Amino acid sequence: MSVGQGARPGVFWRWWAAGTTSSVGSAVGAVALPLTALTVLDASPFEMGLIAAASYVAWLVIGLPAGVIVQRLPLRGAQVGADLARALAVVSIPLAWWWDLLTVAQLVIVALVVSFANVLFDVANATFLPAIVSREQLHARNSLTSATHAGTQLSGPSLGGLAVQALGAVPAVLVDAASYLVSAALLWSLPARRGDAPDHRPPVRTMIGEGWRYVTRHPIMGPTMWTATAVNFVCGAQLAVYPLYLVRELHAPAALVGVLLAVEGIGSLVGATLTPWITKRWGTARSLVVACLIGVGGAFLVPIGAGWPAYLAFAAGNVFFAGGVVVLSVTTRTYRQTASPPDLLSRVMATVRFVSWGAIPVGGVVAGALAGLAGARPTLLVFAAATVLAPLALLLSPVRGLRDLADLGVDDPTERPTVPVG
Repeated sequence: MSVGQGARPGVFWRWWAAGTTSSVGSAVGAVALPLTALTVLDASPFEMGLIAAASYVAWLVIGLPAGVIVQRLPLRGAQVGADLARALAVVSIPLAWWWDLLTVAQLVIVALVVSFANVLFDVANATFLPAIVSREQLHARNSLTSATHAGTQLSGPSLGGLAVQALGAVPAVLVDAASYLVSAALLWSLPARRGDAPDHRPPVRTMIGEGWRYVTRHPIMGPTMWTATAVNFVCGAQLAVYPLYLVRELHAPAALVGVLLAVEGIGSLVGATLTPWITKRWGTARSLVVACLIGVGGAFLVPIGAGWPAYLAFAAGNVFFAGGVVVLSVTTRTYRQTASPPDLLSRVMATVRFVSWGAIPVGGVVAGALAGLAGARPTLLVFAAATVLAPLALLLSPVRGLRDLADLGVDDPTERPTVPVG
């Protein structure tokens, strides 16, 4: 199916509402789950790292075949099934707590289940969007969804912190479960999207290899994938260490933890809102380099100070880092959606996320282990230094000499570039 072909009015907005509802619940759960581990189960730094890693490890396990799986499944059905699996997994937490059976091991298992469902949902979701909007609208729609996600980041953690303080950490996760059920109902109302079934399907390994070679040999998608990998490695560390840093080193109460984590949403919202203007004024390639440099500065600002100055530094660093990440995310995602051949799109998205999102659990485990030895603040400084790799990957690639990513001449969605690896 061609981009935007056959879309009916209202389809995008139902798709958007489903994702928004799910994101709000997930943002609440992102506060409630680590606080459950910290305050109810007294989890160690390494256990916090395991929980954070489990939330993304599925990208390392099924990230590559996910593109093929999604290509062979109805997109709507894949998303609805993933939502239902996530809801069931999350509901098990308050049930186990009620029966006094809750353990850190169960939190890790729940995070794993949600992680595997997230992989299929996210690849299907990113593949679904170009089927319901026109090519000309993609950049604006991607900016809108990123801005909406930023809004949920801004409101969700604050609501999560307040819910944890008012109800307790465990009951608050029910908000997350409910959001998945609402999302499933909305997605089920969308029209099914399935391409024509071919007479002969190549082996899964062959299809995975084709997607891998396309991305890694592409002069734009390859370098931007490694940039995203460096950023996500740091994001994994932040997921594991931020709650630990705020609760045990800065001694912030639960409500303030939610607010400080939510401040990230301000940076994401500003970045998503300004991305179309920034990229039009400066060019998509130049905007990526500047965004990465801003992210580096934000990462170094996060672990500075003590007391209220530390809270302010954490908030400001979060804003700058998140803003840079969103500009990077929106711009590169739109480029992949428009420059990839339609039959390769799901595999392109899966390949990029296998590598880049697969770095998140690695960063979480490494950060959890390092924080147990050196403390949360030194760990955050070490990972701030690692953010330098993000702009470096762009500056060592053809992106360095471009104004816009499309200027390299590989913007025809039917063209498959044959350039050397790397």
